[in-house]
Amino acid sequence: MPGIGPKFDITRPEIEQVVATFYAAIRQHPGLGPVFAAHVTDWPEHEAKIVDFWANAILNERSYDGNPFQVHRRAGNVRPGMFDPWLGLFDSVLARELREDQARAWSALAHRIGASLRAGVVEPVKDASGIPLLR
Repeated sequence: MPGIGPKFDITRPEIEQVVATFYAAIRQHPGLGPVFAAHVTDWPEHEAKIVDFWANAILNERSYDGNPFQVHRRAGNVRPGMFDPWLGLFDSVLARELREDQARAWSALAHRIGASLRAGVVEPVKDASGIPLLR
């Protein structure tokens, strides 16, 4: 039985380039850089894991073994207000690095995953009165 093909036309080297460019931008970002720096001690290892994540999500490879919800929840410093800047930065990298059709398809997938992460990781964080903490 043949495997499921890619969600859209992209290669693993293109995924690697986007991930490398994105994390170079993350390290320079005044709001997001410190959040990542608090947890990432080996950038090449982290980037390789994220390439595997995206190769799994886009190319249907089975190279990623992890739980993004658990990792981001355990981080303790991920807040709902971080998702829009993260996705905006990611979209800008996609637009620079890929063809328009690739960027559009990957962006749509990233926004769906981002919405799920936001709902599953940070929106359950509430104050004593039950109101979600947004920052």
